[in-house]
Amino acid sequence: MFRGRLTLPARALRLALPTALLLPLATACGGDAGASSDARTVTVTVGYQSKTINTVTAGTLLRSLGYFEEELAARGRKDGVGYRVVWQDYATGAPITAQMTAGKIDIGSMGDFPLLINAARGKQLKEPTRLVSVTGYNLRGGLNTVVTAPGSPLKSLADLKSRKVSTSVGSAADGTLVRALRRAGIDPGKDVHKLNQQPSVGASALAAGSVDALSQFVAWPGLLAFQGKATALYDGAELDLPTFHGVTVREEFAQRRPAVLDAFLRAQRRATDHLREQPVAAAESVAKATGLPAEVVYLYNGAQGIATFDPALRPELIAALREDVPVLKEAGLVTDVDVDAFVDPAPLRRAVPDPGYRKATVPKSELWIEGQTSTRTFDSPAALLKAVKGASVRAAYVPDAVTGTLWFADRAVWVADGGSWRAFVTRAAAERYVAGHAGARIVAYAEAVRLAS
Repeated sequence: MFRGRLTLPARALRLALPTALLLPLATACGGDAGASSDARTVTVTVGYQSKTINTVTAGTLLRSLGYFEEELAARGRKDGVGYRVVWQDYATGAPITAQMTAGKIDIGSMGDFPLLINAARGKQLKEPTRLVSVTGYNLRGGLNTVVTAPGSPLKSLADLKSRKVSTSVGSAADGTLVRALRRAGIDPGKDVHKLNQQPSVGASALAAGSVDALSQFVAWPGLLAFQGKATALYDGAELDLPTFHGVTVREEFAQRRPAVLDAFLRAQRRATDHLREQPVAAAESVAKATGLPAEVVYLYNGAQGIATFDPALRPELIAALREDVPVLKEAGLVTDVDVDAFVDPAPLRRAVPDPGYRKATVPKSELWIEGQTSTRTFDSPAALLKAVKGASVRAAYVPDAVTGTLWFADRAVWVADGGSWRAFVTRAAAERYVAGHAGARIVAYAEAVRLAS
């Protein structure tokens, strides 16, 4: 029944078809190449990364909510065309780009560095793509983290010299590693042994002791920390450079099917609104779909999460994209990228003319109690510590005192400074604070809870 370029396993394909949209199927593939034999069905193929959870408004969450299918069904009632959506899940952005440049995926979501590679490959292979929206971002770079194994002797980036570090070359996490090492006076090409590995492979290598550190993107650092399998060595937000994920589309598809692209962007906006209005429910939904702990999903995607969700192509993000190009050129992954030609804000303006987006806020401490469907926020880490004592805690979150990066309170490094409390993602950051504040001292989490209460 299925031929040509559609290669999803049968079970995955069945799951990808909402009951309301079980329409006569096309013979081959994605996009307009997927027009059916009766020319009345259009197949749209979406590539996403379920475990890269700050893409959920264009992937996992959007798929579970069914908003894209709803938008297309409404469109179909107007134009008499049937629409069918095929969702394809990948671990990283690279295979999505490969499928897009082969004409097999129409719309994809990925991180900023992979987006640039997507643009370069599309131009090179004469299958140009365009960046049309953003999913999640962090203006300081907090979505990427370098972690080590618990009990590791490594205490700072300087300790990585001559060590083995796992990362995914061409990813935003690799970009963070390269830039951070250089700021620490370490040549990333000569002074460390960098291993190019998929996130899951790198996580296993860290657990096995075959690498000394792991630099990865959301949600791997938070997941490993939550599981007690890693300790944060470097908070990507210390770079103070924006990092984000976004939506890219094949130019040919966007030009031939603008109404379909509009439907996708409207659906993404609806998914973004849902995430903002029901963050706990959204985290539970993503957790169920991905197998990730809901507490980890919420760390990044919650009300005070590390990621801010906003489809707008903000100037700060586009400027950061331009700054990423030299890093990829030096790595030999692109020759050049015309960022201005790649970014296309017109479809989003057309599809969502009055967005009314929420601006990012300074994160607060947050407490998720067992059995509750909402969380409590606190204006200070001290207030959180007092609330934790004696409570049945599902998860407690606290922002880094300098970068604002949210982290698990029981995995953070706590500092008592007179009558105040501060938390840090990394021990190195806590030690820098203590060194500059007479009388300040590092305190274990359990002791902080006892003393603050």
